[in-house]
Amino acid sequence: MNQEKIGQFIKDIRKNNNLTQNDFANMLGVTYQAVSKWETGKSLPDISTLQLISKTFNVNIEELLEGQKKDVKKKWFLMLIPVVLILLGLLIWGVIYYNRHHHDFEFKTISTTCKDFTINGSAAYNYDKTSIYISNINYCGKENNTVYEKIECNLYEDYGDTITLVSKCNFAKQDVTLEEYLKDVEINVDNYSAVCKKFKESSLYLEINATMKDESVTTYKIPIALKNNC
Repeated sequence: MNQEKIGQFIKDIRKNNNLTQNDFANMLGVTYQAVSKWETGKSLPDISTLQLISKTFNVNIEELLEGQKKDVKKKWFLMLIPVVLILLGLLIWGVIYYNRHHHDFEFKTISTTCKDFTINGSAAYNYDKTSIYISNINYCGKENNTVYEKIECNLYEDYGDTITLVSKCNFAKQDVTLEEYLKDVEINVDNYSAVCKKFKESSLYLEINATMKDESVTTYKIPIALKNNC
């Protein structure tokens, strides 16, 4: 997902409907600061908000995720004989089937089974590609006010005997507590996998490495699950 492109598209929707950021925020039940972050590409709406924007402003959810309108060309055919009618019916059925199974995005909520962390995120996928967005990672374990020299995190996929780095977090911080670090962490992965089945056969986990000044490292491994797996 291109956050800046999606943000500009959301901004265009708002302006085309003659709404201020505050008006737009009130319609969606969010703050105007959240709207401002979307429009500048700093963050994305969650699944329920994307669906609300789609429904309220009659925008295709795929267009929202792509950040642009799609050109739809209608073709009309003259139906002269029964044979043509049959062929046309088959063609229409094939197009509907293809679009339903290849282009419509399905959404899954991302969570974690780790008792020390909570995660908010989503996965959007169709036949062609899958995108993953993770935000709002919170530490809820034992109180930890340790100031680490460096903290970094990575998203991994464990598939069979292979562990693959899927994405790095958007930044690394120095001289920071775990709680402070997690406030701004976001992970945005586009084209993660083209096959939904892979989610069943592999496991994702977030690994956070917190390094002390004496170079000792505390590692947190956070398993990630898809709600109502595909």
